[in-house]
Amino acid sequence: MSQFLIHARHSGVLHPLAWATLLCVAGAMPVQAQTDSRLPEVTVSSSGLQLGVSEMTQPFSVLEGDALVRQREATLGETLDGEPGIAASHFGAGASRPVIRGMDGPRVRVLSDGAELHDASTVSPDHAVAAESLLTTQVEVLRGPSALVYGAGAVGGVVNLLDGKVPTYVPDKGYEGSAELRASTAANEKAGAFALTGGAGNVAVHVEAAGRDAGDYRVGSGWSEGRRVPGSFHRADTGSVGLSWVGSQGYLGLALTRRNAKYGLPGHSHGYENCHAHGNQLHCGSHDGHDHSAPDDDDHAHASVPVVDLRSERMDIRGELRNPFAGFTALRLRAGSTDYEHDEVEEGAIATTFRNKAHDLRVELQHQPVAGLRGMVGVQTSQRKFSAVGDEAYVQPTTTRQWGVFALEEYRLGDWRLQASLRHDRQTAEAQDSGVRQRHHGTSASLGAVWRFAPGYAAGASITRAHRAPTAEELYARGLHMATSTYERGDAGLRAETSRNIDLSLRKTGGSTTFDVSVFRNRIRNYIYGRTLDELDGLQLLQYSQAGATFTGIEGRVRQRITQRLGVTLFGDSVRARLDGGERLPRIAPARAGLRLDANWRDWEGAVEWLQVARQNRVATFETATPGHGMLNLGLAYNGRSADGTPWQLYLKARNLTDRLAYAHTSFIKDAAPLAGRNLTLGVRVSF
Repeated sequence: MSQFLIHARHSGVLHPLAWATLLCVAGAMPVQAQTDSRLPEVTVSSSGLQLGVSEMTQPFSVLEGDALVRQREATLGETLDGEPGIAASHFGAGASRPVIRGMDGPRVRVLSDGAELHDASTVSPDHAVAAESLLTTQVEVLRGPSALVYGAGAVGGVVNLLDGKVPTYVPDKGYEGSAELRASTAANEKAGAFALTGGAGNVAVHVEAAGRDAGDYRVGSGWSEGRRVPGSFHRADTGSVGLSWVGSQGYLGLALTRRNAKYGLPGHSHGYENCHAHGNQLHCGSHDGHDHSAPDDDDHAHASVPVVDLRSERMDIRGELRNPFAGFTALRLRAGSTDYEHDEVEEGAIATTFRNKAHDLRVELQHQPVAGLRGMVGVQTSQRKFSAVGDEAYVQPTTTRQWGVFALEEYRLGDWRLQASLRHDRQTAEAQDSGVRQRHHGTSASLGAVWRFAPGYAAGASITRAHRAPTAEELYARGLHMATSTYERGDAGLRAETSRNIDLSLRKTGGSTTFDVSVFRNRIRNYIYGRTLDELDGLQLLQYSQAGATFTGIEGRVRQRITQRLGVTLFGDSVRARLDGGERLPRIAPARAGLRLDANWRDWEGAVEWLQVARQNRVATFETATPGHGMLNLGLAYNGRSADGTPWQLYLKARNLTDRLAYAHTSFIKDAAPLAGRNLTLGVRVSF
C-alpha cells in the first residue's frame, strides 16, 4: 500500500483519493480473518441502493451468467446490440459503442464497476472502448432517469461493466477461476481468456488475461465491393492483477490493468487532406480561389487502411465498509487513474496521436432508515487531460474538471415504492492553446414510483430534469476528421443542455406470460448536435449547434411459456428524434422486431431467433436511407461436469445464417463496412 501511495503522489492522483483510501483502510484492516466474508450478493450493482431486479423503478437490462457468455462479442456495442432500446455505432470490427434510445457518445456513460471508464471513445465513433468483454462478468444497462446518480450528462443511459479484477472475498477452497476458448468463422477469429482468484486469511489476489486475433471480416452475399471489408481486422490483449484486504465488514482492493489493441479503420478517406472551411463553405485544393472541387481520389485508391495502435493503463481502487460509523450502513469507494494513448498509423507512419490522462473519485455513504427513508449521499470528481497531435488534431489540447454531489432516497408505502434523486454538477473546460475557459453548472432531479397493483405486476413512472454540460470537443473542435468524413467546428459559447424526460413502464414477472414494456419521451432544450452547413463529394462541414429536440420511443419484450421446456418471446423497439423545426436527427436506429423460440432439455439449451430491422427512410439532411434486413440467429449450449465435479459448457452460436447483406444506419461508415455475414462461433468455458 505504501508503494501505491508513493506512485499516486508522483502521478498527481493522490490528492482526490488519499483521504477516502485511508478511511477504508482504517476500517477494514483491523478485522479478523473469515472463512468466506463475501459481501451480500446484489443483482443490479449500479442501481444506487444495491437493488434487486424486482425492486427497480426504471427500465434496465442485466446480462450475466450463461446468457452473457453466449452474447459477448469483441466490442461493447456489438455485445449489447439487439437488447430492447440498444443499438451499436459499428465502426468496423474494432470500435463500437452502445447507442441507447437514439443517443450515443458522451450521452451514454460507460462505467467499470461504478467508476467512469476513461478512453477516447466519446470523442469519435472510430475510437474503441478500452474494455474486454471476455473478462466481464455482468453488464448492467440503466436507461434514462435511473442513470442520474452517475452523472447528469448520461441522459441516454449508463452501461456498468462488472468484473472480478478487484477481489471482494477469499474463496472458500482457497482458489477459484474460469477459462474460455472460442473461435469464429466470419473473421477467422480466435480468442481466449482466463481468470484466477486465490487467497488466505485476509488477503485475496486476482489475475486475469484475455487475447483475441481476428482478420478482415466477411460480409453478406451481394456486396459490390467484394466479400470482405478491407482493414476490418482486430487484435487485442488485456491483463490485470488485483490485490485486496478482506474482512468481515468489507474490503479494500487495488488492481492494475493494461490493454493493447490494434484494429483497422475501414472507409477512411485520404481524398480530403487538402480540404478546409472558408466561412460556411468547404474548399478543397489550392488557395488561389479557383479550385473548389474535391481532389481526384485516384492517387489514394491503393493507400493502406489506417490502423489504430492503442495502449491503456488503468489503476482501480475499490472498497466497501459496512457500518462504518453511527447512522450509516455502508461506505463505498470507487477511484481510478487512466493513462490512455492511441496512434493512428497511415502507411507505416504515425499520423495522429490521441492521449487521455484522467483520474476520478466516487464516494457513497448509505444511511440507515430515517423516518421510513432509505438512501445514500455521495460525491464524485474527475479530471481529464485530452490532446491530439498530428494530421487529424481537430481538437486542441483541453483540460476538463468535473465534480458533483448527489443524493438518492427511497420510501415504501404499502404497494408503492417512491424514489427521488438530486444532483448538482460543475464543470470547467479549458483549451490550453487559446487559454479559453468555459464553466457550466446545473442541478438535476428525478422522481420515480413503482406500484405493485397485483401479484406479479408492477407499473412504474418517472420524471427527470437533467443538465449536460458540453464536452471539450463540442466547444473547441476545429479541423478535418477523416475517419467520419467531416470537417468539425466547435462553439465555445455553447450552453448546457436541459433534458426533461418522462418514462412509463409496465412489468409482469410471474406466471406463464411475462413482459416488460416501456415508453418514453425526452424533451431537450439546447440540444447539442453537428449541423451540416455544406457538403462536397461526401465531406460534410459540421458546426456544433443547439436547438430544441424531442426523442420518443417504445421498447419491450413479452415471453409466453408454452411448456416447462419451451417458450416463445416477442421483442422490439422504436425511437424517433426531431429538432423543433421538424428536421430529423442523423443516425437514428430504425425500428426492430424479433421472434425467439427457446428450449431446454436435460443438459441442453438453445434458441432460434428471427430479427427484422425496418428500412430507415426518416433521414436527416445530407443523409441517405438504409434498407431493412432480416437475420436468422441460433444458439445452442451443452452444460456438463467432469469426473471431479468441475462444471463446463460447450456452446455454438450462429448469426446471420442466411448470409444477408445488411447495413447499420447508426454507423458513419455504413456503406464502406456492412455488417458481418454468416458467422459461426464455437466456444468452451470451464469454471473451477
